[in-house]
Amino acid sequence: MASNDFDSPRLLYLDDFKVGAVFISDTLSISKEQIIEFARQFDPQPFHTDEQAAQETFFKGLAASGWHTASLTMSLLVRSGFPCAGALVGLGADVKWPIPTRPGDTLHVETEVLEIKALRSKPDSGIITLRSCTINQNKEAVQIMVTKVLIPKRA
Repeated sequence: MASNDFDSPRLLYLDDFKVGAVFISDTLSISKEQIIEFARQFDPQPFHTDEQAAQETFFKGLAASGWHTASLTMSLLVRSGFPCAGALVGLGADVKWPIPTRPGDTLHVETEVLEIKALRSKPDSGIITLRSCTINQNKEAVQIMVTKVLIPKRA
């Protein structure tokens, strides 16, 4: 079970969130085969698809596509990292990949609520600004994403 500022497994509405609250996802590990399979389909660059060729690049080894890391982050958020009611609807994001995700990495996501804003135009919803850091087993951030998500208010 993920460790969070809210101990209840229930889904949370806009009114339930507090600025500064932190949510921590479960973990998942990524294999060399998963990195190559994703890259062959969605980002077929040699440093994502070929171990040998990757040695000759600035990555100095096989690295997951940033979009693969973003997909893993989304999976962790939806499955265990951010218990929002309704869908996790993103309204835009700023994404950075400070270091590459590597074969064998075990990742988790730590998400902090930065801002909560009610909407006059949609009285049944609001926007929450989140900072989600995807962290490997060495406690290094492989992705930092600041995003705005649409969250429903409690009926």
